[in-house]
Amino acid sequence: MELANRLFFRLYQCANMLHKTGSRAVEAEGLTTQQWAVLGALSRDEAHAGMGIGELAKYLMVSRQNLAGLVSRMERDGHISVASDTRDRRSRIVTMTLSGRHVWQVLAQPKIRAYYEEILTDFSINDTAHALHYLLKILENMKRLDSEQLNGQDEDQAD
Repeated sequence: MELANRLFFRLYQCANMLHKTGSRAVEAEGLTTQQWAVLGALSRDEAHAGMGIGELAKYLMVSRQNLAGLVSRMERDGHISVASDTRDRRSRIVTMTLSGRHVWQVLAQPKIRAYYEEILTDFSINDTAHALHYLLKILENMKRLDSEQLNGQDEDQAD
């Protein structure tokens, strides 16, 4: 139990430091780590035509409520565009604007790569692969627990 507590506390600290130091790395571009994550998600080939708000929230593993304010700020800053889905007017599609693509590809990417190099400076490729492997295992178990908890809530509400 003590080892598990130390592991999860370190994950918590890493998440906080990622937000703090990662945001500093891209602050000159007017970005935070959350905005960096949104632009990263939208920059993928499979998201070229945009992503629904719900799909983006699920991909980033955040609530729609947390994403709503972030999307509004990024739209105001001109990084993204939000429009009604032509197939379903109730849904909204988020796409990266030309300005957002420039910020992401030209301004932010070099700084993000430098940030990664600095943080992983004493990691071998093997170290990085192993860390990724274990984080993915933890993430999969957390997603399973989340799903079970949601299903349990659905059952409680049905009673």
